[in-house]
Amino acid sequence: MSVAPTNADLALDTTPAAPDGTGRGRFSLNLRQSGIYIAFALIVLLFTVLTGGDMLAPQNISNIIVQNSYILILAIGMILVIIAGHIDLSVGSVVAATGAVASVMMVQHDIAWPVALVATLIIGGAIGAWQGYWVAYFGIPAFIVTLAGMLLFRAITLTILGNRGIGPFPDEVRTLANGFTEGYLGNIGLGVLGGADLFSLLIGVVAVAGIVVSQWRARAGRLAYGQAVDPLPLFFIKIAVAAVVVMFVVIQLARFRNLPWVLVLLAALVLGYSLLANKSVFGRQIYAVGGNLQAATLSGVRVKSVVFWIFVNMGVLAALAGVIFSGRLNQANPIAGQNFELDAIAAAFIGGAAVQGGVGKVVGAITGGLIMGVINNGMSLIGAQSDKVMLVKGAVLLAAVAFDVWTKRRAGAAR
Repeated sequence: MSVAPTNADLALDTTPAAPDGTGRGRFSLNLRQSGIYIAFALIVLLFTVLTGGDMLAPQNISNIIVQNSYILILAIGMILVIIAGHIDLSVGSVVAATGAVASVMMVQHDIAWPVALVATLIIGGAIGAWQGYWVAYFGIPAFIVTLAGMLLFRAITLTILGNRGIGPFPDEVRTLANGFTEGYLGNIGLGVLGGADLFSLLIGVVAVAGIVVSQWRARAGRLAYGQAVDPLPLFFIKIAVAAVVVMFVVIQLARFRNLPWVLVLLAALVLGYSLLANKSVFGRQIYAVGGNLQAATLSGVRVKSVVFWIFVNMGVLAALAGVIFSGRLNQANPIAGQNFELDAIAAAFIGGAAVQGGVGKVVGAITGGLIMGVINNGMSLIGAQSDKVMLVKGAVLLAAVAFDVWTKRRAGAAR
């Protein structure tokens, strides 16, 4: 079933589409959709200047991705929870608890890592089901349930680990967290850029092709519903900019040690969850629940079931992040996951999620997480103290939410 883009996506984009199907006759910018990407570009540019270009060095780009991978995984689940109008404060503790469980199975009991990984994900899903039951079917606010979960699962972690870490993890788990793809097709020369793995470059080309096809289909869908679209010149400019950014990142990664395996995992998750949120019935129900709970109920949406399953999903992704984080450290740590929930929530809101629910995108949450990662990395490169890092991150989060409120007021005034 085909569904038109939501009003929230078009709140600041009210110019009617041209009758010839070529889009608007003038250039305009949808701030709600494009503001986060413009801000991301400006932040990267700022730290590139401040670090003398070190920000965009091949090794540093790789470090940003690997070091923030678990936060980005959490952000994917968190954006769905927030779109539905809820919050999850327990994910940091769930990361620690599932990492501890995985370490006991893999290290202490020598259970094969694929079996232990699947078992850990199932345990994460059970944790999510536990919390989802209290929220969806018992009616306790998610804030309270997950706050209790934050304490409960931290206590479970300390019970399992005590004051010690458990490791090392199997090589395959460490490779997933820290490893890189092999140079399957050999290196090729790129002039002044140096050599790069051909396989990685082909992956970048495929990614660009996917962006072009998906954006063209989205534009065609908008035209079919008589909605506003960008004029073709602006559309092609946006596509070209996205292609340049993707290929630049891929080339830099290919010049260092090729694509991190965790980036391949993230790409699969982003693609899968974007399709879930935008193309599936369940995804549209999540937006409906967060956008207008009463209307969703009257429309026949099984609200309790939707809320239950988004928490189950959050538990599974938290478990995956727990394995990735533990694999990266090569041990399960009793203090693992501290403040992860704050970073994941901040990533979702910076990435465009609305405080009231009903609005947000998976790609936006990933962008918000990368903004936080770039700030952490950039401030570290220039030698800033931790208090200044927290100050900047807090200011960025406040600005993002203020921007969301401002755009809503502007859209309301325009109507």
